[in-house]
Amino acid sequence: MLLIALLVPLSLAILVYASVLARAAIAARAKPTLEALALGAVVNFFDTFGISSFAQTTAWMKFRKMVPDRLIPPTMIAGLTPPAMAESIVFLWLLGVRVDPVLLFGAAMATFVGGIVGAPLVVRSKAWIVQMTVAIGLAVAGTANVLGILGQLPVGGTASGLPVGLTIIAIIVSFGLGLLANFGVGNYAPSLVMFSLMGMDPHYCFPIMASGASLMGAGSSMRFIKVPEIDLRIVVGLTLGGIPAVLVAALIVKQMDVDILRYLITVVVFYTAIVMARAAIKGHREHKAEGATAPLAAS
Repeated sequence: MLLIALLVPLSLAILVYASVLARAAIAARAKPTLEALALGAVVNFFDTFGISSFAQTTAWMKFRKMVPDRLIPPTMIAGLTPPAMAESIVFLWLLGVRVDPVLLFGAAMATFVGGIVGAPLVVRSKAWIVQMTVAIGLAVAGTANVLGILGQLPVGGTASGLPVGLTIIAIIVSFGLGLLANFGVGNYAPSLVMFSLMGMDPHYCFPIMASGASLMGAGSSMRFIKVPEIDLRIVVGLTLGGIPAVLVAALIVKQMDVDILRYLITVVVFYTAIVMARAAIKGHREHKAEGATAPLAAS
């Protein structure tokens, strides 16, 4: 019942957003560029394994100057949300029925609600502080994961659900991850390590985190594609290139040996920690530069 309760809003979000994006693309006669198609395929293939597509897409768009910096977030979110929705449907279909429905529904909806609550906080908070905090937390979690693989810490790996106490903790943490997503902090890496260290089979983490991420992106994306400056050719390219890549990668994840998946999770966690730390350092420098130029501007 709870799985159906999650599939209903997710399916509605997919239908509504697909309709809105299709109408906007047809009205603008937006034909996807080859570069956007290729980029969408690559970043979404790796995103299905838990490696954030946001970091990769941002880096490539800045390197290639595909869009102005201020338009990277809305362009990226609008184009990458449909593949994220495809991820959630595929993982729910392949693995969702095996996951504890209370945990699945509770954590996914908590991520969604956290995203809504956290949106207004972006304006008032220093993103670099959040990013550095998350980077440190991921580094610690990744170290714990390594120790678990080496047998120095107890780590599970077969459960499809959690005890009541851990379920409540997981739902609360998922809310926090949804809030942090507004600062560009992906929920995949921290969710993977959290559920794995709690004793879950890593395969069963994917339906939970993909469902929450796709629901979060739906509302924002429907606003972003209406921004006049958004290049819909890139948005459509990211979408059309990403969805087939997700379908292929999801089948690989489902069949992957659990030990290999644990090693991959560890790599993903440390990679994400490095990306977050670099973004935090850059943000801190920019913040200091703005503070130094403020008195000059005032004078």
